[in-house]
Amino acid sequence: MTKIAIVTGSSRGLGRNTALNIARQGSDVVVTYHSQADAALAVVAEVEALGRKAVALQLDAGNVTTFPAFVERLRQALRDTWQRDSFDHLVNNAGHGDMASIAETSEAQFDALVNVHFKGVFFLTQALLPLMADGGRIVNISSGLTRISYPGFAAYSAVKGAVEVLSVYLAKELGSRGIAVNTVAPGAIETDFLGGAVRDLPDLNKVFADMTTLGRVGVPGDIGPMIASLLGEENRWINAQRIEVSGGQTI
Repeated sequence: MTKIAIVTGSSRGLGRNTALNIARQGSDVVVTYHSQADAALAVVAEVEALGRKAVALQLDAGNVTTFPAFVERLRQALRDTWQRDSFDHLVNNAGHGDMASIAETSEAQFDALVNVHFKGVFFLTQALLPLMADGGRIVNISSGLTRISYPGFAAYSAVKGAVEVLSVYLAKELGSRGIAVNTVAPGAIETDFLGGAVRDLPDLNKVFADMTTLGRVGVPGDIGPMIASLLGEENRWINAQRIEVSGGQTI
């Protein structure tokens, strides 16, 4: 039976690249997006061009009150597109960046980061567990900034650290269902994160490139294949791990 993977925040950037690499490995994909429906539909078309099935569903990953309605839309999409009542893999990728020192971080900034990167991941996963097939996989996206520090990312890195601990507990509690859970922690990559700062600001790009052993920052194509590989049968024995994909950042 063909596997079905949900990739949150997959209308662009790292999520898009992950969705396409999952399709290249032979799985179908549920693409979620916050507001860019056209971009999500473009990803669906790219997945279909690879010979796989895909649907796009709107999801506000930071608003837990919307999750029951999302689950019902997902349930209907699974029935209509795949004639199934379950999916196999979940990649919790949706997120945003907010750079501010501890002294200057507002409560609103803090709450938004917690809601999207931790509370949302916790309760979306909880809401989806009844639809997840036994033997499935969960990959949560963290950050290289949980291992090293860089001024301005205290709140962001703290919630990503919480996700790393959550992954271990998910692995423990879901092991009886054969569900493996891992964390992938990218280093600095050229995406829309922080408004595209690493990609578009040469000085910032150089700062992170100089911190990286391989001499450059990453691109989505450095990360997406790694995430997709964790869903493959060949990596079935990897569980409860934090895997950094950073080109050797600050070693």
